[in-house]
Amino acid sequence: MAVAQTTKEKVKKTAQKLFRERGYAAVGMRELAKEVGIQAPSLYNHYKSKDDLLREICFDMAQQFFAAFDKAVVTEEKFQRKLKVVIKAHIGVIVSNLEASEVFFNEWVFLEQPNLGKFKKLRFEYEMKFRDIIDKGIKKDDFKKMNSKLIAFAIFSALNATYDLYNSNENLTQEEIANDISDLLLKGLKS
Repeated sequence: MAVAQTTKEKVKKTAQKLFRERGYAAVGMRELAKEVGIQAPSLYNHYKSKDDLLREICFDMAQQFFAAFDKAVVTEEKFQRKLKVVIKAHIGVIVSNLEASEVFFNEWVFLEQPNLGKFKKLRFEYEMKFRDIIDKGIKKDDFKKMNSKLIAFAIFSALNATYDLYNSNENLTQEEIANDISDLLLKGLKS
């Protein structure tokens, strides 16, 4: 039996959809209220501003990425396997909420301070978790001696565009995408 959505949840889901389709800057609060089926002033009972709504979407997704990473990394000892598991976990978060993921990746730049600064700090901390695995793998000769920042950049560039694969006609599963991307990336990193 499905649980009924609260108005706040409906506002957030609708905002994710509209921000994804049209971009954050192109969506107004009145339009959002109309789409949800409530009066514009009623939105402010749930969110103080459009930035407050974007902040919640972005920070919720960030929390999901951190939680998935931490859960995945605990289970593995070898660095190649560890990197593969966290890549799969990252893709799992994207797939679990494609609309919020696209907003997270593309619209975060519209966050206002101090949220923008906090968000950039979280992104850096998350990147450092991947770089730590890479650096330790390089020290153990599991990976080639390369710049970990460059490797992390390449990994995130591939991972963060995976939502496009779900919008294509390829009919790839989450498992296929995760395995193929991690295998492709890891083969290039093998020592």
